[in-house]
Amino acid sequence: ARTIGKYSVAIEGHRTSVSLEPEFWQALKDIAAARQASLGALVSEVDRTREGNLSSALRVFVLRELAS
Repeated sequence: ARTIGKYSVAIEGHRTSVSLEPEFWQALKDIAAARQASLGALVSEVDRTREGNLSSALRVFVLRELAS
């Protein structure tokens, strides 16, 4: 069974939590670092354009980034 963690992040000034596998959370942190952006800014960017739930949108974002 894959362990899913709950991670807290601020989006547009309000705190929310997302449920992600640790590997996806680490990939998000790595992408943010590569862009010299904060994790909150990256999550906010995904949040603005998402359809459906944020955790799923973040997973799709990571997959697209790693595929490009």
